[in-house]
Amino acid sequence: MKGVFIGIVESVGEGVTELKPGDHVLPVFTGECGECAHCKSEESNMCDLLRINTDRGVMLADGKSRFSIKGQPIYHIVDTSTFRFGATVNVAKPKRGQSVAVFELGAVGLAACEGARVSGASRIIGIDLNPNRCISLTLSYFSLISAKKFGCTEFLNPKDYDRPVQQVIAELTNGGVDRSVECTGHNYAMISAFESAVFKTHPMNFLNEKTRKGTFYENYKPRSDIPRVVELYMKKELELDKFCTHRVSFKDINKAFDLMLSGQGIRCIISMED
Repeated sequence: MKGVFIGIVESVGEGVTELKPGDHVLPVFTGECGECAHCKSEESNMCDLLRINTDRGVMLADGKSRFSIKGQPIYHIVDTSTFRFGATVNVAKPKRGQSVAVFELGAVGLAACEGARVSGASRIIGIDLNPNRCISLTLSYFSLISAKKFGCTEFLNPKDYDRPVQQVIAELTNGGVDRSVECTGHNYAMISAFESAVFKTHPMNFLNEKTRKGTFYENYKPRSDIPRVVELYMKKELELDKFCTHRVSFKDINKAFDLMLSGQGIRCIISMED
């Protein structure tokens, strides 16, 4: 379950120069100091000062946990499964008219599809093991969302074939897609994604000008790039509303988990007031 929290600055303390009362702000997963080599680089968002460390388990300021039970510290954990729109737009960078394969068709994968659509990809192949997602997307996303809105043109369930899905993709695309985006973190899916662009993982295939890339937080710098994402939404170029398939009250929060686990929902809005 993910949450988005937005606030408005009421006041600022001495020495604060980049914020003022009335500014809209939101917490982010990682930081951007603006001064280190990574922040000054056009290609990296791995800020030396404020980059998140998911293994640290304590506060940066004093190296201590803020919680305990029976005298024993409870260590912090922070993690995120991000949007993947930026992974497609900023890292895969498909050109207009190219083909893209997206592995996983939940909220993360559909965001990658959205990135491919906004980039102008002409053929977007979605791959998922959940038959509900493939069947529902082919017709309509549980009568709420047309798959075409995410740009998907074809859907494959690897369980439907007696050979690796990357081989199926290679056959469908005359040798492989131009770009592939893997959204599960599973080793087999990562191999399949790479081989859907260049069939068979082999060192010599890198001579065919194929590249394998990873990305942290979709290569977004929070202060520099998130306002541009907001602008895309305000211009209706990035369509976020279609990701919100259900709305439930807080007392029915377990229903939101059920919808997520069954593949019937993309994002649920939890109403705290109902």
